Parts: sequence; structure tokens; C-alpha cells
Amino acid sequence: MRRVPPEMFRFTTADRSDLYGAVLDAFGVAGEHLETALGLDAVRERLRGVGWAAAVEDDELHEVLRKLVQWELLDVVHNHAENYRTAEEYERRNLQFSLTRKGEAALAGVRHALEVLASMGALQTAVLEAIADRLDELCLLSSEPASVDRRIFSTLRELEGHLEALVENTKAFNGELQRLLRAEAADLEVFREVKAATVAYLQEFLVNLDRRGQAVAAAVARVEERGIAVLRERALRGAELPPVTGENPAAGWLESRRARWAGLRAWFLPDDGARPRIEQLHDIARRAIVSLLQVLERINESRRRSSSAVQDFRELARWFAAAPAEEDLHRLWSAGFGLGPARHAHLAHPDPELIPSSLAWSEAPPVEVSALLRTSGRTERFTRTARVRDVAAVRAQRAERAGAERAELARAWRALETDGPVRLSSFRALDPAVFDRLLDLLGRALSARPDAGGLRRATTGDGRVEIVLSPPPDDRVALLRTAKGSLTGPDYVVHITAVGGASAFPALRVTRQEAAG
Repeated sequence: MRRVPPEMFRFTTADRSDLYGAVLDAFGVAGEHLETALGLDAVRERLRGVGWAAAVEDDELHEVLRKLVQWELLDVVHNHAENYRTAEEYERRNLQFSLTRKGEAALAGVRHALEVLASMGALQTAVLEAIADRLDELCLLSSEPASVDRRIFSTLRELEGHLEALVENTKAFNGELQRLLRAEAADLEVFREVKAATVAYLQEFLVNLDRRGQAVAAAVARVEERGIAVLRERALRGAELPPVTGENPAAGWLESRRARWAGLRAWFLPDDGARPRIEQLHDIARRAIVSLLQVLERINESRRRSSSAVQDFRELARWFAAAPAEEDLHRLWSAGFGLGPARHAHLAHPDPELIPSSLAWSEAPPVEVSALLRTSGRTERFTRTARVRDVAAVRAQRAERAGAERAELARAWRALETDGPVRLSSFRALDPAVFDRLLDLLGRALSARPDAGGLRRATTGDGRVEIVLSPPPDDRVALLRTAKGSLTGPDYVVHITAVGGASAFPALRVTRQEAAG
């Protein structure tokens, strides 16, 4: 970063800083009217024009101008083109003052600082649309002849102006937003209204923000396809920079355009894989909405409660601070934290008739208070023990259901058990339950890896039934039918047996024809 000359802003901290600033402002207004040099009388007239109403003596004005010249903010020359009739006229009209480059920069810096202090910042979707429009216009102008170079220059400058407005307004609004999130206003009503309005403002800005950002990124890519370097060269010709002595200003102008374009890419289409800043702005806005809604919820919650625990503790802290002695502190502690709710005041003796009405409460026997009352706010109630339910019928029903399921499973496995390797088509029509078991076995076998002989082996989950699956020797197709539908597939060779070679369910052995029938 370039270093600012130390004398440039000294006028803002000097003894007569207001007058120094008014004089520089007078020269700035004169420059807007194309008056480059002012004499003493012209300076006094311009001071009244910028709002300086106090009287200024000639000696004081001479001293102010001399200091500004000493700080290199003003330049003084002698006017030899005038004819002077008296020495006084020569003294007043001979010296002519004008702003130097440092003076112009200092005046512009002060004005910009005042604008930043007065600005609030904003999130403007219209600026995003304007940026996309200027980029589309550059795409169209890039194919036009050299006669439109001036339009390319003006369009590029408009694009940079919109980008600068977007950046400055976004930074200012984000700063105000973060200060709002940290603010603790005394007037909760105004505070709540401001935050609610800010939430609505952010939500409206976020509508279609992704689409607008993507539209700008696509427009940037289209412009770069046409050749951004050539476009800058044509804009340089359209700028018609004046000739100056010394270094050629074209190189600095082009470097400034490259820096502005890099800033545009950083916002919408970064080339280093980073997230576009417009997406970061999207995240910041959404987090701010969540934070503001949480604050609003806390404000509304504090309104619904008759008292706040935070306020109670603060008030108690003030009492502690005002306690005159240590004994008072102990009494205050006991009063503040030793009290319990009087939940037992409604309790009575089991038989109140045994307590004489003339007996004082301090002499009456105590009432038994349940520990459950203090912890949960409810008293204990002792009633008759509930009747134990007879579960014999439920147990018998469950045993019967389990036996039926086991019998059904046994029949299914026996229907699938084979005396040796058979074709899958030999099963033909099957009961739905048997068909489900067969599908489970086939799925397990097909998911297993084949051994050296090409056989696939698998067992059921309980390890009691094993299937050996061989690839089909030909192109035959097996058709298995059930009441729910049919299955068509390769006619594999299967061998289903109980693990160990014995029958898994000898008591329920059936033949193939019975199972199929």
C-alpha cells in the first residue's frame, strides 16, 4: 500500500481545522465552476458560498492560506497580467491560489470519509441486474467495428461503477448488520421493530440471489470468450487519454482495468477454485436472519414472562452491593436462596376431627409432607394394588403360534430337500411360503463365490440347511409357479440338504410329488 504524505491531512487536526476545511471546500467548489485560481477576495466570497458565516480578518485568512501552501495543499503564483492602481490593490489581487494534486486528494479524501460516515449501506438486487446488463452489452459491442470504442469505454466504466457501488454498499451494510446483532437497545419496542424490518429486508434480498449471481458469472464467461484483453485495448482507445509529460498513462490505466476485472471475477467467477463472494454474502445474510430471529424470540419471550430471572439476579446483586454489614449479607443470602415454595399449605391431618379447633397451629402435631411434593409438586396417593393379569391364555396362544410357524418352516424345508442334484425346473408349482424359502436360498448361493469346480455353496441363517448350486449345463429355462405369480430364469442344478447329511426334519418328510401337488 502506498504511503500517504504526512502533511496531507494535518489541516484536520490543527487549531483552526474548521476554517482550513472550509477554505479547501471553497477551492473545490470553485474547481467545479472551472475556476482554477482564487485571489483573496474570491476566497472570501467562496467561503460564504460554502456556508462559512463567521467573519474572517485579512490577517487570519492570509495565515490560513500560508499554512495550506506550507503543507503543499495550495499553490501560490503572482498575477502579472493585471494592472494595479494602488499598493493595497496590488497586495490583494497579486497573489493567486490554486489547489495542488495533494490538495485535491486531501479534499476528496475528507469528502469520501464524510460520505462513508453518513451512508448506511444497502443490498441492492438492481445493481446485480445492472452488472449483468453491462456485461451483455460488452459482448454485443465486442463484435462491432472500431467506431464503437467510445461506447465500449463508457460501458466498461459503468460496469466498474456498478461493481464499486455493490462492494461499498455491501461492506457498509454488513458493518451496520454486525453492529445491529451486537446492539443492546434500551427501547425494546424500537429495537424489535428495527430487527424485524431487517429480517424482512434480508429475506427479500435473498430471493433469486443464486440465479442473479449465476447470470452474472455466465455473462463474465461470455465476455472473456470474446477476449477481455482486446476489449480493454479498445476501451483505452475510446478513453482518449490526454497527452502528458513523462510516463505514458496508458499502462497505468490498463493495469487499473485489470485490477477491477479481477475484483469482478472474485465476486462472481473466481479462477482459483474459491467460493464466489456473492455466495459468502448469501451465507452471511442467512446467518444474520437466524441470529435476528433468535433475538426477537428472546425479546418476545421476556415480554410473555411476568418477571425475568436475569433482572431478579441483577436486583439481588444491587442489594448485596448496598448491604451495610457482613451479617446483613448472610441474612440476604438466606432470604434470597433459602426460601422454598409453600406447596404443603393445603395439606391436612389424616383425621382433622382429632385436632381440637381451639388448639393453636404452633401446638398442633405436624403434618407429614411427602418428599415427592417438593421434587415434582405432586403428593403421593396410595390406592389398592392393581389386579395381576392371568397370562396363561396369552402364553398358550403364543406357544401355539410358535409351533405352527415351526411346522410351516419344517414343511417348507422338507418340500425343498432333494435326494441329489436336480434341475430348478423340477420344483414347478410351489406354495408361496416354500417359494420364499427357495428364493432366499438361491439368493444366498448366487451371492457366494464359486469354488474351483464352479459350485456355489450357501447355508441358511441358522446353519441347518445347505444349498449347492451348479451352473446350468444348457440354455433351458426354468418356470416356477406360485399362487402369487411365476418366476422365469436359468435352469440351475441345485442340491438342497440338511447340514451333515441327515434330514433336517425327519418327522415331516414328504415326497417331491406331495410338495409340488
